[in-house]
Amino acid sequence: MIKKEMIAMLLAGGQGSRLGVLTAKVAKPAVAFGGKYRIIDFPLSNCINSGVDTVGVLTQYQPLRLNTHIGIGIPWDLDRNIGGVTVLPPYEKSTNSEWYTGTANAIFQNLDYMESFNPEYILILSGDHIYKMDYEVMLDYHKANHAEVTIAVMPVPMEEASRFGIMITDENRRITDFEEKPEHPRSNLASMGIYIFNWKTLKEALLAMADQPALDFGKHVIPYCHEKGAPLYAYEFNGYWKDVGTLNSYWEANMELIDIVPEFNLYEEYWKIYTKSDILPPQYMSEDSVVERCIVGEGTDVYGKVYNSVIGCGVTIGEGAVIRDSIVMNHTVIGPGCEVNKAIVAENVQIGSNVKLGVGEEAENETAPHIYNHGLVTVGEKSVIPDGVSVGKNTVIAGVTAAADYPDGYLASGKTLIKAEER
Repeated sequence: MIKKEMIAMLLAGGQGSRLGVLTAKVAKPAVAFGGKYRIIDFPLSNCINSGVDTVGVLTQYQPLRLNTHIGIGIPWDLDRNIGGVTVLPPYEKSTNSEWYTGTANAIFQNLDYMESFNPEYILILSGDHIYKMDYEVMLDYHKANHAEVTIAVMPVPMEEASRFGIMITDENRRITDFEEKPEHPRSNLASMGIYIFNWKTLKEALLAMADQPALDFGKHVIPYCHEKGAPLYAYEFNGYWKDVGTLNSYWEANMELIDIVPEFNLYEEYWKIYTKSDILPPQYMSEDSVVERCIVGEGTDVYGKVYNSVIGCGVTIGEGAVIRDSIVMNHTVIGPGCEVNKAIVAENVQIGSNVKLGVGEEAENETAPHIYNHGLVTVGEKSVIPDGVSVGKNTVIAGVTAAADYPDGYLASGKTLIKAEER
C-alpha cells in the first residue's frame, strides 16, 4: 500500500466571473500572470518547494488550457511514478453524474483518489491566489497543536474584515467561532481558503454532509467539525498574498512585480516559481525602443516605447507605439503609432496602427460597472481592433471588431463592445 504523509487537493475549477472577458474562454487559474506565468503556477510551485509531491488538481470550467499547461507536471518536478500531479475533472458515475457543485463537493467526489494514497493529512488549496508559502511549516504547526483542522489566516485591516470569512480564536490560536462576511467583525483574522485536515476527520465530515446541496468548506464542513468538538486552529500567515479575483487586483498584483523593491519577488533563488515555458527566442529591442521598469517575456520584439508595464512572451510592439501602466499578454501584436494607457490586453490580440486605448474622461461602465472599473481598458483574447480608433476608460472589447463598431472612430468611456460570438 502506498503511503503519503500529506497530499494536496488544488481547487482550480472556478470561472472567475469578476475577471470579465479575461475568463470568457479560460479558467481563472490558467490566466497569464507576470509576463511568463499562469496563476496556478504559484500554488503548484509552493507544493513542490514545500516537499508536497502529490497534487490532485480539480478542474471544471473551460479546462483545456489549464490541462495543457499542467500536462504531466514536468516543470514542477511533479511527473512522479507514485503521486505527482493528477488532473481530476468531474466524471460520469454509474448511479448519478454531477458537476462539482461546491468546493467540498469537488473533494467529496474524489474520495477514492485520496484514499489510494492512504494519507495522514490533506492540504486543501485554491488555484487563484498569488503567494509563496511553506506548507511544511503549517503542517508542523498543525501537528504541534494536535489539531484536526488548521486554517491559514491572514490579518486584514478591520474595515475590510467584512469581505472575508473571519476566525475568532482564543489566546492559543484555537478557533472558538467563525463568521462568514460579518457586518460587525469580532476579529481581523481572515481565512485564506488554505486548510490542513486530518484525513480521518475530513473523510468523516464529507460522508456525513454529502447530501448538502453545494457542499462547501466554510458553510458545511468546518462548522460540522467544530460542532463535533474537533480541535480547530488558526495558522497566521504574514507574507505577501493576493487574491487576483478582480480586474483591478489582477492589474495591481502585476504592477507590484515591477516596483523598485517588489513586495513579491519572482527572482528568489531558494523559492523558485516554476512554469511550462515555450521554446522562444530572446527578446529584441530595436535601437529606437525605450523600455523602463518593465517585465518583458521571451520572444518579444519591441520597436516602440514601454513604461511601467508587464509584457508577455512573443509580443510585438510596433514603431512609435507607447505603452504605459499596462499588461499585454502572450502573442499579442500592437501596431505602429499606438497609445496604450492602463490596459489589460489578453492573449493573441491584434491591435491595428494608430489606435489609442484609455483616453478621455472616466465614465462608469454601462453593462458591468462592478467588473470594469478603476479606469482600466480590458481587451479579451483573440480580439481584433481596427486601425485608427480611440477607446475610452472603463471599457471592454471582445471579438473581431471592425471600424463600423466605433461610431466616429471612437468607443466612449464606459462602453461595452462584445461581439455576439463572444457572449
